[in-house]
Amino acid sequence: MADVNHDSEVGGWTRAVTARPRLTLLLALLFAALAVVAGRGVADRLASGGWEAPDSESSYATAALADHFPASQPNLVLLVDAKGAGVDSPAVAAQGQELARKLAADPAVTGVTSYWGTHAPVLRAKDDGSAMITARLKGDDDAVATAVKRIAPAYRGEHGPVDVSVGGSAAVRHELQSTIQDDLVKAEMIALPVTLILLVMVFGSAIAALLPLGVGIIAILGTNAVLRAITSFTDVSVFAQNLTTALGLGLAIDYALFIVRRFREELATGLTPRAAVGVTLRTAGRTVLFSALTVAASLAAMLVFPQYFLRSFAYAGIAVVLLAAAAALIALPACLVLLGERVNALDLRKALRRRTASDPGAGYAAFARLVMRRAPLFMIGAVAGLLLLGLPFLQVRFGAADDRQLPSAAESHVVQQHIRQEFPGSPDGAVTVLAEGADRSQLAGYEKRVAALPGVVRVEGPVVAQDSGAAYMTVLSKGEAVDTGTQHLVGAVRAVPADFKASVTGQAAVLVDTKDTIGQRLPWAAGIIALVTLLLVFLLTGSVIIPLQAVLLNALSLTAMFGAVVWVFQDGHLSRLLGFTATGSIETTLPVLMFCVAFGLSMDYGVFLLSRIKEEYDRSGDHQASIEFGLKRTGGLITAAAVILAVVMVAIGTSRVANPKMLGLGIALAVLMDAMVVRTLLVPAVMRLTGRATWWAPPVLRRFHDRFGISEGGGQEAPDGTKAPHSSQERRDPEPATRN
Repeated sequence: MADVNHDSEVGGWTRAVTARPRLTLLLALLFAALAVVAGRGVADRLASGGWEAPDSESSYATAALADHFPASQPNLVLLVDAKGAGVDSPAVAAQGQELARKLAADPAVTGVTSYWGTHAPVLRAKDDGSAMITARLKGDDDAVATAVKRIAPAYRGEHGPVDVSVGGSAAVRHELQSTIQDDLVKAEMIALPVTLILLVMVFGSAIAALLPLGVGIIAILGTNAVLRAITSFTDVSVFAQNLTTALGLGLAIDYALFIVRRFREELATGLTPRAAVGVTLRTAGRTVLFSALTVAASLAAMLVFPQYFLRSFAYAGIAVVLLAAAAALIALPACLVLLGERVNALDLRKALRRRTASDPGAGYAAFARLVMRRAPLFMIGAVAGLLLLGLPFLQVRFGAADDRQLPSAAESHVVQQHIRQEFPGSPDGAVTVLAEGADRSQLAGYEKRVAALPGVVRVEGPVVAQDSGAAYMTVLSKGEAVDTGTQHLVGAVRAVPADFKASVTGQAAVLVDTKDTIGQRLPWAAGIIALVTLLLVFLLTGSVIIPLQAVLLNALSLTAMFGAVVWVFQDGHLSRLLGFTATGSIETTLPVLMFCVAFGLSMDYGVFLLSRIKEEYDRSGDHQASIEFGLKRTGGLITAAAVILAVVMVAIGTSRVANPKMLGLGIALAVLMDAMVVRTLLVPAVMRLTGRATWWAPPVLRRFHDRFGISEGGGQEAPDGTKAPHSSQERRDPEPATRN
């Protein structure tokens, strides 16, 4: 009886959507127009940071140092090249002092430190050919970005006897933001025409091919408006726009493919357009809704992390998934009602189809039979292959994002690389200790204890603020922030006993705190994803075994992605071909993001396949025939959707910034592996081995599913207890599959 209730609900929804299709489309267009206005300028309000844990010790110390000692936390660097004259020559020194005075007079600048004012060795290059002027740009991210736009052009270039280049974290963030925005436009210019060509190849009809793009555009515009609203009360990462474009196009294409294909199948049986839409929403529409919920749940898990870099992807991802599903279930059916048979207009494959076999999916059905005949062999081979591809991830090293994400020719990257190679010490590996409530004798004793720690080169300071009683000292280490020894040094410094409040920060400390925070929250995120996935797949299938299989196989499908990320982006293989600088580490938050996104997309395809298998099993009760039917009906669709989504992700992967490149190419690989290995090999092999036990559930859960579960078939219960088919597809395609 539960299915009857569901049918009435879907029937009501169908009538609401299709009763006035022109009005529905007009409202969709009005929504898109309002979204354009509401989302205007969103890119300028996005931030390029967000990797740090805001409630950590290092974040507290960084903020306190900025208040008490602005010069200790410079975010702008002027690299002054003496052009061969030496930084201490009179002309160069005079020009350096003038640049420092001019910079200090800027209202956006505080805490200027110059080599020519301090003669500190760390501010002069080893070859005496260049020196630094550092400063702190005050204000929030928006204020700093505005200051960089104004200051950088005024100082960049030749100034008498010196050449000046602009670097520092503020300049890096500014270049990251502008580069990502430019690359996103380029990615869209690549993805849209290629996607349209592929859609025409899949649908044949040029009219049908345009429909998924319309759904994607609505989802992207709507998500930009949502992000613009969210930036009014919290930070949002600039990288979230990449996910918006990729998922907006990818999921819109997935959902539209599924709905349009089912509509065309129903239309071919002689149903009226309105009736065909009704059957489509009752079947494929339910699957789209379930798919959207599973993807949204995977992305929502990132809300458990405090870093706004990860939370931003949850904001963007949830919005774009739900908007893509809404557009596919509201605007798209209205279009289909109006188009009717014209959905097949401009069929570019008509002549080709007359020369080929008229049984679509026969190849996938034959392959499913082959896999089930040799199920143990295919299962062992596929699992072993995926695990082998994932082995490089065992050697992963987590690090922090820095200037090396940018192209090698980017000015701020060139400046930071020059400082890294030519200046003494390792600034990235420096550990800064903020001391509050300490007197000079206590500071002296603490400094001696810290200096005696293994791995410490020297301790500079302490520098004392007369007005606040705070002080800080800088601990220079032998290695960079990503080095294991430097990270151990952070823990060692924190363990040094002190008679005052001591807080440790610096890039190494930020990295340690970020890793700790992610390690603490990751089980919660994984648990949320697993529990929601288990529940939704159970509601779809009524089985206890299938949800467990889905979670395990989805996780297994990601091994190739993680292995490739380490082999390529950490170890540097193919770095010259792909155009990025390998740092020897992977940014700590990125694997979490990639896991959540790729897992959700894998479940997207899993729901499509399982829904058709369940539909046929309810109709026939034949386990193996149901698997074959599912692969026959969705194999080509899933492969086409995966290829198109991979094209979109590869377009994102053409970015000149390393993180979007890693995200795009990694997820493209995960999607293809899931569609071509997991769905076509592992799922039929594993389901064949588990046999009819695949559909088992204890009586209490069976009753729960009968009451609340949803299946794509959705038919009313027949007298014998099986599901009576109610779609034309079920009525006209009951052919039994060959059992092996």
